[in-house]
Amino acid sequence: MKFVVDAQLPLRLARQLLVAAGQEAVHTSDLVRGNRTSDTELAAFADEEGGVLVTKDRDFRDSHLLRRSPQRLLVVATGNITNSDLLSLFDANLVSIIEALNEASFVEMGQTGLIVHRDHE
Repeated sequence: MKFVVDAQLPLRLARQLLVAAGQEAVHTSDLVRGNRTSDTELAAFADEEGGVLVTKDRDFRDSHLLRRSPQRLLVVATGNITNSDLLSLFDANLVSIIEALNEASFVEMGQTGLIVHRDHE
């Protein structure tokens, strides 16, 4: 699975997904415009790459629900936690995250688990 990690999440998350978990991952800082990449550009990039946009930005939730862009979305709804705790949370839930994203285009991850939003078309 390919993940596109938004700017408010640590670069280490993209590297952890890429290296430790064997997933494809890119962080906004890896893009041509880096962390200045607009939300519209980021969603378009994720869609073009067939990737899942990983973000804390709830604006993407509205965009996904209203315009289906980004087409696949993982919202990190953990509140303020340390980067180490965030990385541990991803480690503990990655298999479940991938399974959920294989059956739905929108998933939210909180500190206590996942919410899978079933697709309604």
